[in-house]
Amino acid sequence: MLMAHPAVLRNLIEQYDTLRILHAEDGSPSVRQRMDDVAYTLCVATGTRDVDAALVAARHQLPGARPEDDSVLTT
Repeated sequence: MLMAHPAVLRNLIEQYDTLRILHAEDGSPSVRQRMDDVAYTLCVATGTRDVDAALVAARHQLPGARPEDDSVLTT
């Protein structure tokens, strides 16, 4: 399986987190659509089928991630 570059994954995570905050604040359709697009890209980049799994997989692929660290799962 091809693996996305860590810089790309970090950017996608940051975009998704920002869009999630914007969606919580105003909930506009354009923000929701962009959020869906970024979520889809994260899923493709990590080989997963849902955004929560994609975020976990992407974070574990970043430099400095510890494979045994599942703290992102307990949010």
